[in-house]
Amino acid sequence: MTQQFCDGYGNALTTGSQAACDAYKQGTHLFLGGHFAALKTFEAATRADPQFALGHVALARASAMAGRMAEAKSAIARAVALADTVDDREASHIAAHALMLAGDAAGCRAAVLAHVRDYPRDAMVAQLCTSVFGLIGFSGEVGREAALLAYTETLVPHYAGDWWMTSMHAVALCETGQVSRSLRLMETALGLNPRNANAAHFKAHALYESGEAATGRTYLSGWMTDYDPKSVLHGHLSWHQALWAMQDGDTDAMWQAIDTRIGPGRARGLPINVLTDTVALLFRAEIAGHAVASERWRQISDYAAQYFPNTGQCFADLHAALGHAMAGDGDRLAHIIDTAKGYAGDLVAPVAKAWKNVAHQNWAAALDELSTVMATTERFGGSRAQRDLIELAYVHILLKLGRTDEAQRALQTRRPVLAKSPPVAGLG
Repeated sequence: MTQQFCDGYGNALTTGSQAACDAYKQGTHLFLGGHFAALKTFEAATRADPQFALGHVALARASAMAGRMAEAKSAIARAVALADTVDDREASHIAAHALMLAGDAAGCRAAVLAHVRDYPRDAMVAQLCTSVFGLIGFSGEVGREAALLAYTETLVPHYAGDWWMTSMHAVALCETGQVSRSLRLMETALGLNPRNANAAHFKAHALYESGEAATGRTYLSGWMTDYDPKSVLHGHLSWHQALWAMQDGDTDAMWQAIDTRIGPGRARGLPINVLTDTVALLFRAEIAGHAVASERWRQISDYAAQYFPNTGQCFADLHAALGHAMAGDGDRLAHIIDTAKGYAGDLVAPVAKAWKNVAHQNWAAALDELSTVMATTERFGGSRAQRDLIELAYVHILLKLGRTDEAQRALQTRRPVLAKSPPVAGLG
């Protein structure tokens, strides 16, 4: 088929349908901006041209982001079947996504890095290695934050004036401590596309790292007004709001967010976000001195067992273990300890043992276990804000052991932004 059309980044598309091309371009814009509506738009692209291979790839991506894995696998299989009808870039595009949806994270990362060297403006492929939840973010490597920054710095020159890449580079700056520069770039990205949920999310991180709780809470309250609850970041943006509400002493708003937008049965995002956001909020509330009902721990432990019965996604395992420990489910916790594997599997078992000791108030044993991972917590993945769960647990344990001065020093040296107003009971 003659290539007549291009995507929004100038890459040729093998389709004979203007409608398919237009829907693909619109869907890409929505997908990179974190909007659920991308799913329906990519469906329209494949209806307009059932032979449109990259339309099926995009549909697979959007389906996966919506938690519809059976549909995602069906769509990528259709794309693979069409791989001999497309050009070299599109074939490489398909191959990278096939690796990702087959669960080959290392193979996919290598394929993406090779692909963007030849086709740096293929945004849907480049996106796989961006952000803290991408293939670099979940590589399990020491230095992965610097690696992410190096990746975006290489790509930025190819995306001059682009709202999506500007926001991706900004979060890489934020996670390497360049917060002021990050926030300036994020404002630029939002100026180019105010409804970019990724930029809104990353602005929340920059404000968190700046200690601007009131500003962040006000900003997200306005931005979230018409953001579709089915969109991938809705629950996680609500997590940011809930954290700031707790910091403000507005516990009613915190619990309301958990019960309506974040927790199991309420959030409509990916299970990893439901699990990790809920566990982190419950534990951070508890160590801040707020009573957490045992039923809440039981509910999230059951959720973790349902959606993450096997170990391997270490960021999820880290939180699942805490949920099981606080719920008093020794069998589920033992399973994680005994079978820990994955990109940071060697860190999961000691942290899970630490959580077990925290739940039993064996503070010295908890400190022994947690101390073994404190130098390399970045390997778990996630953002600095998310990994503050570990930082604050460490400080909490030191306080329980009566080592108040050491707890203060730990927070001041490791997370000084939190030391200004410590979110830990007994450290003020």
